[in-house]
Amino acid sequence: MKHFKLIFILAASLGLGACQSKVEYGDATEVETVNENFGSTDLQAITSKMVDSMLTFPPVVAITAKERPIIFVDKIKNKTSEHIDTESVTDSISNKLLRSGKFRFIDMTKVDTVRKQLDYQNNSGMVDPSTAIQFGRQIGAQYMLYGNLSSIVKQEGSTKDVYYKVTMRLMDLQTGLIEWSDEKEIRKTKSKSFLGM
Repeated sequence: MKHFKLIFILAASLGLGACQSKVEYGDATEVETVNENFGSTDLQAITSKMVDSMLTFPPVVAITAKERPIIFVDKIKNKTSEHIDTESVTDSISNKLLRSGKFRFIDMTKVDTVRKQLDYQNNSGMVDPSTAIQFGRQIGAQYMLYGNLSSIVKQEGSTKDVYYKVTMRLMDLQTGLIEWSDEKEIRKTKSKSFLGM
């Protein structure tokens, strides 16, 4: 019986050892080609292209030469058939623009939260009125940055072609004029081998 238990424990240990997985850190900027779907490399390419284009566009250079305009970034609309976290794309673009030192931002995703906090400070009776932030003191945005992400997917036989295009625009909220616009295109092709690998 002891030998049976020992053999069982040894077999179980070997079996568990064979099923263990290994986790490693990788370079977040390394090209990722796990499949043809939208991935981290695409997000980084879009962010780099859009921010560099906007910061070097002569009218935007003129706008930011003497002041840091206030903008808000609308979430990029996903017009693809994939589930893509476009909020992550929006966040990356916002972060890079903010870190350029050329713009100041208003976070429109937190307006309701701010409104609740100001309501609490001014109407709950729990906050010293001399320290409460008053309604109507926030600064309005001068520009809005917005965009769309679309795709075209085609497949014939063992070849699948995926084309992505992101388009972004910067609008002057006072005049409604578009001060900057650009797009980034990405194409990926997946071909299956004869064995389907």
